[in-house]
Amino acid sequence: MMGDFDNPFSPFTGRRCPEGADEGQRHSGQKSALPLTCLPASSPRERGEESLPRAAAPFLGFARLLRRHAFPIAPEQTTSFMRAVTLLGPRSMSDIREAALATLAPSPDRRGEFEAHFRAYFYGDAKPLIEGEEDDETRVKDDRGAREEERQTIRQEKGGELSSALEQLSSRDFQRDADGLSPFRRKLVSALPARRSFRTTRTHSRGTLDLRRSLSEIVSADGDIPSPLLRRRQAVPRKLLLLIDVSGSMKLHTADYLKLAHAAVQGADRAEVFTFGTRLTRITLTLRIRDREQALARAAALVDDWDGGTRMGPTLLAFLSVPRFSAFARGACVVILSDGLERGSHADLEIAMRRLSARAFRLSLATPLAGDPRFRPATTALRAILPLLDDLVDGSSIGPLTDFILSLARPAPAAETIWKKVL
Repeated sequence: MMGDFDNPFSPFTGRRCPEGADEGQRHSGQKSALPLTCLPASSPRERGEESLPRAAAPFLGFARLLRRHAFPIAPEQTTSFMRAVTLLGPRSMSDIREAALATLAPSPDRRGEFEAHFRAYFYGDAKPLIEGEEDDETRVKDDRGAREEERQTIRQEKGGELSSALEQLSSRDFQRDADGLSPFRRKLVSALPARRSFRTTRTHSRGTLDLRRSLSEIVSADGDIPSPLLRRRQAVPRKLLLLIDVSGSMKLHTADYLKLAHAAVQGADRAEVFTFGTRLTRITLTLRIRDREQALARAAALVDDWDGGTRMGPTLLAFLSVPRFSAFARGACVVILSDGLERGSHADLEIAMRRLSARAFRLSLATPLAGDPRFRPATTALRAILPLLDDLVDGSSIGPLTDFILSLARPAPAAETIWKKVL
């Protein structure tokens, strides 16, 4: 019996009991049921991990292992996992596996990786080999001061001939020049697509009856029936999310893209800007500084991977793995400013674009390569993501980009429909 208690995979009890409730069993000579594992009245977060039963440590460690490999595991899911193991016994390792699948909920495309980690952790199998695995990890930096290290497995990409996956850290200086984006800033708010908010406003026509205010008016008028009061839902502009490639293959266009991003943040209330190369960096707050040169100087100091390698797929997956970041894409107009060139397999890029497409209102890729009339989306990566894009447009200069962003509210054929005519 005591051997089972020492086994880290044996069932554990999380019930609370009064202090000293099992003292009679400890001091008596009779061998009976094991004492309850008592938790203190305070929560584990308040008292630290020492308050957890020893048998719970392997399950907490498995959840941490998945988080280190970029599985989106919330703290509530970890708690539910341990509770599910308690309810199931567990009578066998199969019970632990079923509890993990039900509560930690790996996505279908990562089910095989999940099974490999489970066997490696609980059965002691060899470390799972992931195709194209490297020692690097995608790092995430938030400009509000909280640096978040997202442990994302980097895989090699196929499809780009001019891009590199090697990380190269450097800095950038932006020259002061004339700002010709003032008309773009003024028109942006009214040009963005609108959605119906759940907040309402008063109106004199074309609305629904505001019953509460109408009854209040009737009472204040001593029963006289005035004209009905109406309300309708407000229309608010959708969010604009800009994801800017700052790798070496985009070096000639990075300065223009950052100027456009600054104008977008200044013109729209709900614009978000991220840079990506081998790392992911949020620069929205620095671009809210009104003076453009000062804002770009701070952004240049914040971003570490200027003119380095390209890991488009893994960095976009890192963006989606942070819940607060992925919420920016929900219902937004997402514009990716990149040439779309990748190294190695394009599986990560396709997965990330599929998830972005499901969240976004409109997903667009603006590539400087499209400025050449001879351009065709002929690479393996571009062919894979073309059905997921709403737009594949020219991003070779500020002029076509501003015209495109100001036209986001107007419907247009899907990118695949347009480019099939020229392929």
